[in-house]
Amino acid sequence: MSKTLVAYFSASGVTKRLASTLAKAVNGDLFEIVPEVPYTDADLNWMDKSSRSTLEMKDKSSRPAVASKVENMAEYGTVFVGFPIWWYTAPTIIKTFLEQYDLSGKTVIPFATSGGSGMGHTNRELAPSCKGAVLKDGKRFAANASEAELSAWANSL
Repeated sequence: MSKTLVAYFSASGVTKRLASTLAKAVNGDLFEIVPEVPYTDADLNWMDKSSRSTLEMKDKSSRPAVASKVENMAEYGTVFVGFPIWWYTAPTIIKTFLEQYDLSGKTVIPFATSGGSGMGHTNRELAPSCKGAVLKDGKRFAANASEAELSAWANSL
């Protein structure tokens, strides 16, 4: 259980780039959290109060389905989980992802991208989905964060 996983959800590609850089920085495996039903541009329109993403974020019990699972999750001791910040927290699909696994004994470390907001209530919101894991404080990064910056952060945890 000593391997490192970098799992991420990326709505527009920004978080994907950051996750790829982080995976290199920590010598980790990369896994994309893909929604079973892909998000359209209309779904992601946060200004539309009836858009899919807005409705999901308003409903704390929302758990959008994930298209695939990490086959060998038991091999990972550390799981970095990345996402864009939506409404000052992680998108609900991140809870779906985390709740699929027995995270007992693992360390879960959130990381995020955002147009301007910080991590907000992310850890408080994710804690119930990380049963048995050590949930570290997450951090928001610029999309173009360097491998050196990400490595320094990861090594400081």
